[in-house]
Amino acid sequence: MNTIAMLINGESTQAGNGATFERRNPLDGQVATVAPAATVADALNAVEAAAAAFPAWSAKGPGERRALLTKAAHAIESMGDAFAAAMAAEIGASGLWAGFNVHLAANILLEAAALTTQIGGETIPSDVPGNLALGVRQPAGVVLGMAPWNAPVILGVRAIAVPLACGNTVVLKGSELCPATHGLIVKAMQEAGLPKGVVNFVTNAPADAGTLVEAMIAHKAVRRVNFTGSTQVGKIIATHCAKYLKPVVLELGGKAPLLVLEDADLDAAVSAAAFGAFANSGQICMSTERIIVDKKIADEFVRRLVVKAQSLPLGDPRLGPVVLGSVVDKRTVERCNALIDDALAKGATLLCGGKADNTLMAATLLDRVTSSMKIYGDESFGPVKGIVRVDGDEEAIACANDNEYGLSSAVFSRDTARAMRVAARIESGICHINGPTVHDEPQMPFGGVKGSGIGHFGGKAGIDAFTDLRWITIQTTPRAYPF
Repeated sequence: MNTIAMLINGESTQAGNGATFERRNPLDGQVATVAPAATVADALNAVEAAAAAFPAWSAKGPGERRALLTKAAHAIESMGDAFAAAMAAEIGASGLWAGFNVHLAANILLEAAALTTQIGGETIPSDVPGNLALGVRQPAGVVLGMAPWNAPVILGVRAIAVPLACGNTVVLKGSELCPATHGLIVKAMQEAGLPKGVVNFVTNAPADAGTLVEAMIAHKAVRRVNFTGSTQVGKIIATHCAKYLKPVVLELGGKAPLLVLEDADLDAAVSAAAFGAFANSGQICMSTERIIVDKKIADEFVRRLVVKAQSLPLGDPRLGPVVLGSVVDKRTVERCNALIDDALAKGATLLCGGKADNTLMAATLLDRVTSSMKIYGDESFGPVKGIVRVDGDEEAIACANDNEYGLSSAVFSRDTARAMRVAARIESGICHINGPTVHDEPQMPFGGVKGSGIGHFGGKAGIDAFTDLRWITIQTTPRAYPF
């Protein structure tokens, strides 16, 4: 059992009323973490601490912010074993997934460090003689970041890295499902030497989340909000932000389609489909959720994919290396089992895997999925994936777009021009040609359309999201006025 603290104004602290909550391991139910159950007053204290630290932090030169963020990246890397242990205990994640999280999170911080000198502006031609007009980007203020459990190190770091690079201060609200993992991120920031109040960390009992989040969004010092999580909760966050006129970046659910056209390299498509569908047991916003295959090559593609899926090791990640560890909770098992039952009752074929009675779920493939089945449109967020057979590119495109989401997608074809034409018509913020739907790099503009969110993280898109664009003019010569 791991007992953790929040961080407010550089001080480790418990909840003001002493309340705590427990996070239990999904496999055996043992208590993994005991964390503070913050009160509204605690949460607002964190916002006030960030607001107090903002003037000094925003005034620091880019070189100083870059050096501190670089140190934080190295601190994250040095804590790889601690992150792996925390992720296995709290969410049942494999060591492979934990290692990937740590590596990418460190790179996110390094990219943010590099961005400190890229926060530029522009001169804009003015019709007023002698008028020098500037578009200037400035730090916004306090940023509230909320990260989920499924890629906890990547998404926890992403919630705060570029905001910090831009000169903002932050409050990170940890996930109720992995408070210790998110707490390690904040520990790395402390080890790097960030000043007090620049990064603050709050944890809360699940029942208190809505009250605390709205209170923080309502605080006048909070100038930006970012949230990664479900579309259902994202809509609630967006409603609060609209109420208080706070700009928000939302990265929400997905139902990523992978299109295998008739001329695809089948081995490449199989490898990408297996990786995209079953990395972290399918619990990734970009996970391949629907495998859309041209019927001309479907039989051979499916045969190869089944062989690949059946070869993926499944087990308790605390006992040794696996590809598929535990899913996050029994609700995931119940949801995925219900999707399997519904699909089979409506004519789908179970190719491998199947229903589970605990949180160790095998890679599961359902063939001949149709639009009448829940798995066709509902996000499984688990290792249960549907295969849809289509006749030609037009049907493939229509199928890909036939859902409320639009985050990631992929197209496989040996004809790049053909794949580009198909990709241009897919309604998603991200599309990879001859690559998996699960692909993230810190410098890329990451975001979705439709029910998958608003705005972008990453690279210069992140600068746009977490700074204010101001118009400033300097009149360099005498100016004539009409009166």
